[in-house]
Amino acid sequence: MQIGVWEIGQKGYFCRAFQKILTVSQSLKPLLLLFNVLIFNLFAQANPAEGDTAVVAASDSLAQEQKFNPTPIILHHIADANEFEVIPHLLSVPLPCFPLYQGKLSFFMSNNHEAMEEAGYHMHHGRIARIDGASFIDFSITKNVFGMLLGALILLLVFTSVASAYKNGATRAPKGLQSWIEPLVVFVRDDVAKPGIGHHYEKYLPYLLTIFFFILINNLLGLVPFFPGSANVTGNIAVTLVLAVIALLMINLNANKYYWKHIFMPPVPVFLWPILIPVELLGVFTKPISLMIRLFANITAGHIIVLSLVSLIFVFGNAGQSIGGSTVGAFIAVPFTLFISVIELMVAFIQAFIFTTLTATFIGMAIEEHHDH
Repeated sequence: MQIGVWEIGQKGYFCRAFQKILTVSQSLKPLLLLFNVLIFNLFAQANPAEGDTAVVAASDSLAQEQKFNPTPIILHHIADANEFEVIPHLLSVPLPCFPLYQGKLSFFMSNNHEAMEEAGYHMHHGRIARIDGASFIDFSITKNVFGMLLGALILLLVFTSVASAYKNGATRAPKGLQSWIEPLVVFVRDDVAKPGIGHHYEKYLPYLLTIFFFILINNLLGLVPFFPGSANVTGNIAVTLVLAVIALLMINLNANKYYWKHIFMPPVPVFLWPILIPVELLGVFTKPISLMIRLFANITAGHIIVLSLVSLIFVFGNAGQSIGGSTVGAFIAVPFTLFISVIELMVAFIQAFIFTTLTATFIGMAIEEHHDH
């Protein structure tokens, strides 16, 4: 990558581009919220068919006794699933399922219930499960797997295009995707890798760039409230666990003798070694664990807050029984949701930055050279 006079003014350009992203992405959310309110109230207050009066009356009396509970809906949204729900209970996008049970690999789409039952499976809270309750190995393309594949495809297309542009015009000014990506690459190199690792940062820069852009693109796709976005990839503890394990391997496999000497022969009196050595060994694992929990908790909390605010529409509207209440809830929920969404857009960048910065710092601590005096 050619870095030169084009670095000047890039931060200002990036800030203006970032503001454009905020404007476009947030302008869609009020329309989506009001559309959901309209659809929900339309079907909740539809006229009952003849012969169903007793059932509807019983359900109405039950609805009056029970208040709207947003907890199951929120937990269902942030959880992984074998399908994308575009409109709950009305429209969904099926995903391919590949369950392995007793050495037999089955294949069916999540909306093909006949093939699913023939193979011995059924849908349970958005996930496939064995009818007999037995455990199995699931190789299915779930929402989170689809989100990661989509993010990887986007990054592949973006960086292939940027690399081609640099190859064909190394002396020309960056434009298009180049002018968006170069400031981020320079930022990770100069403000993350160099300060955290030191002189040997070039060896680890590809890894740091990979995790930064992987976390960033999945955080941003998770904020898109409709298909093909909305997957809670980085809010899944399994995904952050894998990222933490990779960081653990990168840190400890590249550690030098001074790092291990500090752990097994700490610079304290010998009688304190039985206390300090277990603490130092525990620190080897607590570093990546902190990376895992921080990313998972922050992204999941953001989704929960946004969904809780949207749920105010249905809480005030008593689950669709009151259009006036839903309207009042929408006037309260939409501004706060927009505000939190802007904060979440910032958090998407901040969490990618924090994860990458701490990883670089831990690697720098592991490869730091010490000189005995």
